[in-house]
Amino acid sequence: MNVLKNFEALFVVTLGLACAANYVIESAPAQAARPATAQAAAPADTSASDMQVIVVSAKRMTPEQKLQSLLEERKAGASARATARG
Repeated sequence: MNVLKNFEALFVVTLGLACAANYVIESAPAQAARPATAQAAAPADTSASDMQVIVVSAKRMTPEQKLQSLLEERKAGASARATARG
């Protein structure tokens, strides 16, 4: 029983070290790629101007419409399963 507890502790410590190493390895090249002066001089909105924005303009469904849509969806799914079986 004591051996199992030791293996569990060893596993948890190894997992923690692996996660920490992964974090350090992934963050190091990003910092080394840009010099410190470029980081300070870069404006904060550069990525925001390239971001795509999607605007959805639609009316919300009433509870009755939602229920009707759900019932239609269930019927379509049931008929699709029935045709697939037979």
